[in-house]
Amino acid sequence: MILHQNLLNEPPETHLPDDPDAREALAAVDDPTPVAGRYPTYSAAWARLAELALADGQPVAAYAYARTGYHRGLDQLRRAGWKGHGPIPWDHEPNRGFLRALHALGKASEKIGDTEEAERCATFLRESSPEAHEALNG
Repeated sequence: MILHQNLLNEPPETHLPDDPDAREALAAVDDPTPVAGRYPTYSAAWARLAELALADGQPVAAYAYARTGYHRGLDQLRRAGWKGHGPIPWDHEPNRGFLRALHALGKASEKIGDTEEAERCATFLRESSPEAHEALNG
């Protein structure tokens, strides 16, 4: 007998693999630029660049950084078995870079006037991780 069978046929949670070297490198610096250059698949570095650019009033740069982190994260999600929908839990630390990049992409899109993209990002974030949506939007 299966005790935890998913009767709603929802996809399982997707957990991205950890990258300890990139994580430690990012934690050790104030400027994430060299980390993004050394670990270009590490979404958290791109997300941090996007967040800094937003804070500095540079929405176009933030958009570019966030878009890069978002797409790098999508590639990793697909390799981890994600089929285009389903939970991407915030409480799994390696997922946070992608989720932060997605959030920053939505915020940067809003700042440059691309409301359709901003809404799509907000919906994607909310549907894939309500916890991330709450944590990032307060």
